Amino acid sequence: METVIDRLTKSQSVFLATHVNPDGDAIGSLISLGLGLQQCGKRVYTYNESPIPAVYRFLPGVRSVKQTMPPTYDWDTAVILDCGDIERIGTAAESVRGLPQIINIDHHVTNTAFGQYRLVDSEASSSVEIVYRLLKRMNVAFDKAIATAIYTGILTDTGSFRFANTNSAAYAICSEMVQCGVDPYTVAQHVYGTYSLGRIKLLNMALDSIEISANGKLSLMTLTQEMFAETDTNPEDVDGMINYAKRIEDVRVAALILENSSSVAQKRFHVSLRSDGTVDVAEIAASFGGGGHYNAAGFGVESSLKTLKKTINSIAEKL
Repeated sequence: METVIDRLTKSQSVFLATHVNPDGDAIGSLISLGLGLQQCGKRVYTYNESPIPAVYRFLPGVRSVKQTMPPTYDWDTAVILDCGDIERIGTAAESVRGLPQIINIDHHVTNTAFGQYRLVDSEASSSVEIVYRLLKRMNVAFDKAIATAIYTGILTDTGSFRFANTNSAAYAICSEMVQCGVDPYTVAQHVYGTYSLGRIKLLNMALDSIEISANGKLSLMTLTQEMFAETDTNPEDVDGMINYAKRIEDVRVAALILENSSSVAQKRFHVSLRSDGTVDVAEIAASFGGGGHYNAAGFGVESSLKTLKKTINSIAEKL
């Protein structure tokens, strides 16, 4: 921790990035650290390759997040947040590797230990919990904007304190953030309160797509580019849908196949995995070059949909 604080204190211009298709923890980490470093007098460039999901656009500071890399830059430090591997930030990874120093802040057990400096704690509820500790040690004042980003990150990554990664720190930090001005009702209304008609239609298609393995231990949900086009939605609307497949009785592992591109033969997919707590899905994801946590993980793959479904269903035989 002290080494990272020293590096950030001596930095003048900092690049911050998190993984593509960001969730609440990724965005909360990005915004809270960005605002905190600005409070310390640093020049900050916050970046995410993907559009910010609509449910998180209420967060203060979200408009400062850029989707493109500038033609020239002079950052002396890069901080990569909530990424098990630097490749998770997308196309900017190659450019970022050339920066003088990289700080890796993450809570994934499968983190590849990239970067010269690391704050990686797989026992943390979320990456934003680690960011909170860092900002606390840097004597950053938790105004309402920073507090709201931290609260939202912990709330969403713990599934509203329902998931197995929920720890005592998650409750304590969120309680402190409420004291700093966060309105839990307002946050919940933005994150969980309303959905577009298109998202409801997409959910209907997702539920219809569910397949159950022969032994009943694995459920498989599929979302294609055709479904997105038909419902006028996009991948950001998928957030949380896999939990419906996970809640099916006797299912130990739920998988969600998300089609990222639709070329003729080999297509690019992202597969999300969720466990009921009895199976280490991070280990499964790692066998495909991915990673994550014991109960939540994922990986990317090029394949035909038919072949991919067959591969995933073969996992059920080992459950």
